[in-house]
Amino acid sequence: MFFTHRWEEERHSDGVKWKFLEHQGPVFAPPYEPLPSNVKFYYDGKAMKLSPKAEEVATFFAKMLDHEYTTKDIFRKNFYKDWKKEMTSDERNIITNLNKCDFNEMSQYFKAQSEARKQMTKEEKLKIKEENERLVQEYGFCIMDNHKERIANFRIEPPGLFRGRGNHPKMGKLKKRIMPEDIIINCSKDSKIPTAPPGHKWKEVRHDNKVTWLVSWTENIQGSIKYIMLNSSSRIKGEKDWQKYETARRLKKCVEKIRNTYREDWKSKEMKARQRSVALYFIDKLALRAGNEKEEGETADTVGCCSLRVEHIKLYPEKDGQEYVVEFDFLGKDSIRYYNTVPVEKRVFKNLQLFMENKQPEDDLFDRLNTSILNKHLQDLMEGLTAKVFRTYNASITLQQQLKELTNPDDNIAAKILSYNRANRAVAILCNHQRAPPKTFEKSMMNLQAKIDAKKDQLADARRELKSAKADAKVKRDERTKKLVESKKKAVERIEEQLMKLEVQATDREENKQIALGTSKLNYLDPRISVAWCKKFGIPIEKIYNKTQREKFAWAIDMAEDDYEF
Repeated sequence: MFFTHRWEEERHSDGVKWKFLEHQGPVFAPPYEPLPSNVKFYYDGKAMKLSPKAEEVATFFAKMLDHEYTTKDIFRKNFYKDWKKEMTSDERNIITNLNKCDFNEMSQYFKAQSEARKQMTKEEKLKIKEENERLVQEYGFCIMDNHKERIANFRIEPPGLFRGRGNHPKMGKLKKRIMPEDIIINCSKDSKIPTAPPGHKWKEVRHDNKVTWLVSWTENIQGSIKYIMLNSSSRIKGEKDWQKYETARRLKKCVEKIRNTYREDWKSKEMKARQRSVALYFIDKLALRAGNEKEEGETADTVGCCSLRVEHIKLYPEKDGQEYVVEFDFLGKDSIRYYNTVPVEKRVFKNLQLFMENKQPEDDLFDRLNTSILNKHLQDLMEGLTAKVFRTYNASITLQQQLKELTNPDDNIAAKILSYNRANRAVAILCNHQRAPPKTFEKSMMNLQAKIDAKKDQLADARRELKSAKADAKVKRDERTKKLVESKKKAVERIEEQLMKLEVQATDREENKQIALGTSKLNYLDPRISVAWCKKFGIPIEKIYNKTQREKFAWAIDMAEDDYEF
């Protein structure tokens, strides 16, 4: 019934991901270009020529001078420590205090450069675009089995200063330049193996067909492994995506049973089972992330459900007219604050009181639980079930229900899309996908309001013209004036339609001020729900998904009919 062309080919068994893999290797960051001699660095008011390595690292700091990062103590401390390692011993003897360093001239130079880039002629821009296209053609594709597939990120990140999300303890550290000697290449034995740049060699060439990455290296800040993978529109990624939603649909079939199980466990004799069942209730009801243990001092202090501490929740037997209220306040993934006040069932409330007894604020709320215990239990309830599947399931089912409730078949396309975005917003709120209001928000709202006001004036004029045409027609009663009335009437209707479109746009933008829709759209919502909705209501798919998203979800666009049910 489904998957055209690529999706139908035979699957490899026993964890084999491909039989043949050939690619060109990565594109490295361009080499450092030293500063022109008239751009100077000053130490303690005196100009000082830095060695190439020290200068390069200094430019990273100079480029960020206007950013509040460079005012933070931890950033400055980490930067200074790593910068000293790149200096010559003479430089280290002279430069002993970061506060005496003056990067202003460098900073001005980079600002001027970036202005110049903005002022480039069409021809210059086209030349750069063509060069980028050439790189994509040469390095941006690979052959996997019998298909030419697009590679997602074939360029290696340039060196710079690490920022991290939120209050990251390692901010300001030097992200080192990645060399061919750091790179592991993965391809098939019988393929043309990529050649390292002249004078260099790869760290290793592997032929591991149980993994899907083409290139990997270890970054120096967290010591985590980075990969170059296929683009999201590739078969291997599309299939993985499809499987993810199929797992969530399997959960739909047994979710009631699982809910009954964890409700029973609230009364368990075993503390461990009680904690597990309350945590699962939160993951299910509030779409919290599981929350892995993290090493202290390695990352920002963020938590998920299993790693919640006593200080992250407050209990209110009664609040604002509701009973058994829990107030959550913690930093989740990427240091995004989760703040929510929810009434819970009495048993959950009593259990939380029990879990918090005789504990300090910094103690774990669920001290008998971690993500591996939880996921092992979930695996017993349903094959392939992890905490994350609940997020996918609850997000998708919410979208489907909201679309059913909010879509009015008689609305025009603009109003239906507003309903779609509102359904998507309900999901983003559930998943706590926030964003800071865009910097240009006020300005763009003002522009839009101006457009609306102008359109209202235009409508008033058109209505006046229609009125006088009607009066005219009453007197003259000939064909010409009758036609004029018709055309004026059409003009009024057309302007009303345009005004409505603008007003819907303003509502949409205002409601979306602090909500990020993209994350859930790309990662948590079964695309077949949206495709089916578009087909059912005659909405062009490109109104919902842009080109990249349509490529990523090609499998769903092929597969879903207008009656698809998640």
